[in-house]
Amino acid sequence: MGVKTAELTLTEGLHFEVLTGSGRRFAYDDPPEGGLGPFETILTSVAACSAMDVISIALKKRQGVERYTVHATGQQREAYPKIFTRIDLVHEVVGSGIDTTAIRRCIELSATKYCPVSAMLSAGDTAIHHGYRIVRPGEPIEEGVVIVTGPYRRPDPVDEGAD
Repeated sequence: MGVKTAELTLTEGLHFEVLTGSGRRFAYDDPPEGGLGPFETILTSVAACSAMDVISIALKKRQGVERYTVHATGQQREAYPKIFTRIDLVHEVVGSGIDTTAIRRCIELSATKYCPVSAMLSAGDTAIHHGYRIVRPGEPIEEGVVIVTGPYRRPDPVDEGAD
């Protein structure tokens, strides 16, 4: 089992300096004044985790990705604690030779097998809508939802040799 560590040190007001076990430094603020808000990092973390999976699989599948962006939107409930109840991740892939089936599979694998941030959020009260937008120059844009994970559905551990 892997262990991750972080130390947060209060510098003033609600400003915290963070040092991770891997030696990375960043800041938290609430309201953000030079640092990230804690909730912003949850949204960006699930987007980054999924993006790293999707692009690495897409490149292995030899997709001619010219540009790749993940658009993340989170909806919070009104009552405290104001958790995310829904997150939309739209993977925008640009390239002339992009195969829709391949990109959909990349997103599905990230959502159901590889992304631990998505798995943790989906095990709780958050529904994550994993979608795509494919842009091929000179052609109509393709959009759709691949899968919705959560709420309260924890993905089972997966055999590393599968798929």
